[in-house]
Amino acid sequence: MKENKLLKLGSCQQNHLQTWFESHLGNVLAEQEAVCLQSRIATLFGYHVVQVGNPYRNQQLLRMSPARNRVIMGVGGTGTGFDLQADPHHLPLASDSVDGIVLPHTLDFSADPHQVLREVERVLIPEGKVLLSGFNPWSQWGLWRLLRIRSAAIPWCGHFFSCKRIQDWFSLLGFELEEVVYLNYRPPLTSYPVMQKLALMEKLGKRIYPIFGGVYVILAVKREVTLTPIRPKWRVKKRVMPTAAEPTTRNSIR
Repeated sequence: MKENKLLKLGSCQQNHLQTWFESHLGNVLAEQEAVCLQSRIATLFGYHVVQVGNPYRNQQLLRMSPARNRVIMGVGGTGTGFDLQADPHHLPLASDSVDGIVLPHTLDFSADPHQVLREVERVLIPEGKVLLSGFNPWSQWGLWRLLRIRSAAIPWCGHFFSCKRIQDWFSLLGFELEEVVYLNYRPPLTSYPVMQKLALMEKLGKRIYPIFGGVYVILAVKREVTLTPIRPKWRVKKRVMPTAAEPTTRNSIR
């Protein structure tokens, strides 16, 4: 049963996600995420930066990166705006070859998200960075998903992992958390005019209940574990030579 659910989740094609982000509700969220992600992508220096998945047709996230080579990788076999198509569970990249990786809702619609992070850890260079976004289950979006638990529609068919779980996975893989940002404190309503009127909730949410935003953005760094060899301290024990007892008047030969 669990396997079938994962297969069904993995069948969520990239173009379906792109279509949802073009809806009124998705467009509001896409604008917020693009501003947040692009400002942090600008810190992804190096030669190679890879974006795994591209749910926003109208947002070019990697254009803000100063990296020399910027690659957008499709994950669903369909969709537009990709340089290549690949399986995120088995990235066609050499180990320790990428300076930065961007995962916009990639884990939300992955059949094995932990395997995706293991691949990210493999291909990143030491001190390389990973930037990801995900839907927060502890939010009005998460509550709405519970009410539509049998829905197969995007985004409600996604995982909605908690930020704490993602942090635990990163910790197990040797990553150090650099930043966590929460976005979108409005309820997921489909009416664009109503969403615009509720824009005041963004400032109130950040001030009153900051960790209950509908989406979180995490920036983490792959730390290199260096082992410092400890030289053994060799100590030569002094050998105590037995000494002959000096003759005394009592035991001297008379």
